[in-house]
Amino acid sequence: MLGILVFDRIKEAGKTQKVLTKHAGVIRTRLGFHELSEDVCSRVGTILLILQGNPEKWEQLEKDLGEIGGIEIQKMKFDYLLEKN
Repeated sequence: MLGILVFDRIKEAGKTQKVLTKHAGVIRTRLGFHELSEDVCSRVGTILLILQGNPEKWEQLEKDLGEIGGIEIQKMKFDYLLEKN
């Protein structure tokens, strides 16, 4: 599972979307969140990815995301999910 913090959604959304589309085959679930009010749509966003398939391809996804400035990536590993792939 990858957690992605996008510091400036307006600036980085296009690059981030391009990478996620390129690696769509390893993304089982994708959830995106950002603060929203009547007056403001936050520039900061969070994306959670649950990955599937080949872990080597997960590493390439993480590498490609890491080349985008303005984001932070955190990993979580659940052995149960790895056993189900």
